[in-house]
Amino acid sequence: MNKFVSVIAASLLAGLSATSAIAADASLYVAEHGKTKPPIGFVKFCAASPSECKGSATLLTSRLKMTPERWNDLFQINTRINNTIKPASDQELYGEVEFWTYPVTAGDCEDYLLLKKRELEDRGFPSSALLITVVLDEHNEGHAVLTVNTDAGDYVLDNRRDDILLWNETNYRFLKRQTQRDPKQWVSLDDAKTMATASIGTSIGK
Repeated sequence: MNKFVSVIAASLLAGLSATSAIAADASLYVAEHGKTKPPIGFVKFCAASPSECKGSATLLTSRLKMTPERWNDLFQINTRINNTIKPASDQELYGEVEFWTYPVTAGDCEDYLLLKKRELEDRGFPSSALLITVVLDEHNEGHAVLTVNTDAGDYVLDNRRDDILLWNETNYRFLKRQTQRDPKQWVSLDDAKTMATASIGTSIGK
């Protein structure tokens, strides 16, 4: 672990220590409001690559416990992928509005998060703690992020920023995400039950 990343991890853990004292606070976690349909791009991705949507062999029975090593992994992977993958829409790359895949050199929001999810799983993070999530951004446009469900709250890995925030610090409206038990099942996060139909395929981030 290099010195710069160590300082970042220490800083994050300092905040985590304070956060852990109120870990029972429901506001740290996105509330779920019943079953809903997954995004069409996700459905097509799973149909084309069913092994990628099988989930973990072991299901977490409690929220993921954060450690200095895990904070370091989150920061390193989020930052590296954000700064390595060039933002580009599915229309530009594949001639389609919605095409989810692992990016090589370019991709849009869901491609970023798929790569982050895979690399975190390779480092030992359980897939049941890494949840693909659909939101509306500040401009009321569809966007996708990766939610990490931890014992200190729901944290968000976003291709539009390198810092890792709690879900309620993002200024996003959370619409729906995968369930922990079955990655192919999705739940609504919108208490008004007004699930937006905006496509997230053209939201390319930074």
